[in-house]
Amino acid sequence: MTVPPIASPRMLAGIDIGTLTCRLLIADVTPSGGLRELRSDRRILHLGQGVDRDRVLQLDAMERVVDTLKEWRQVIDGYQVEAATAVATSAVRDASNREEFVGMVRREAGFQVEIISGDEEARRTMLGIRSGLPAGVTDLLALDIGGGSTEFILDRPGQQPLVRSLDIGVVRLCERLLHHDPPTREEIEQAREWVRNETATAVADMPLPTGLTFVGTAGTITSLAAMAQQLPAYESARIHNYILKLETITQLEQQLLSRSKAQREGMPGLERGREEVIAAGVIILRTVMETLGMSECLVSDLGLREGVLIDLATRSR
Repeated sequence: MTVPPIASPRMLAGIDIGTLTCRLLIADVTPSGGLRELRSDRRILHLGQGVDRDRVLQLDAMERVVDTLKEWRQVIDGYQVEAATAVATSAVRDASNREEFVGMVRREAGFQVEIISGDEEARRTMLGIRSGLPAGVTDLLALDIGGGSTEFILDRPGQQPLVRSLDIGVVRLCERLLHHDPPTREEIEQAREWVRNETATAVADMPLPTGLTFVGTAGTITSLAAMAQQLPAYESARIHNYILKLETITQLEQQLLSRSKAQREGMPGLERGREEVIAAGVIILRTVMETLGMSECLVSDLGLREGVLIDLATRSR
């Protein structure tokens, strides 16, 4: 996917309202489509709690997100941004009361939320990923594990990207199958089978050329990269473009699935608030890689949040 040229550097703000996490980025978008970060934040707010079961956003979850967006509105107003945008993904897409949530955000925080499809989420995620890849990476298959959905994006220069979006994410998997703490062997096997079958179906018609680079983005994968290095605090420079080996993922999975949520707290590299869903995340990543025959994953700390800004720059020239 080629990033369209942008006339001049522009200061923009973007918000990604996810099923599990909300993310803010204020950055200068350069003429080449690169980003110079000025301010960023992220909060694990669990907007999608119960959505898989009830298809409704809970009032307390909506209020948590709106309160954060009101705070971020004040942050954005402190910068001379040319434009700001907010997008919502799986949980809001699936909720029957999504218009109620969008209205709350508009009235109380002043953002017009765009609810994007799985395909559009994947397209903007790829814009973010492509903006920060190491030299020499051409053909790639990207994996974006979210709270409510997971996207596969096959991107090859000169060809139209192929996108497959699955209704499997870390929150959805936890709520549907992982009911014990820690999960039972039976629950883990059921989760593996679901992910394995959905992955095989998703990529069945995808031509996966030799030499393809497998790239992973979003919180599960960056957290596992931080855990693999036992980082005491999140360091983007050490996580971005880190090579996460399948054998390392398998070792981390064994550690995580043998512990309860409380026992995972404080594990080096594990972001606070991710103690429950990391179990689902590591199951998804390991199973996907084994199903695809991938031995390593190139970690991208750039994704939808960055792609939202690059897309905004090209659309609002």
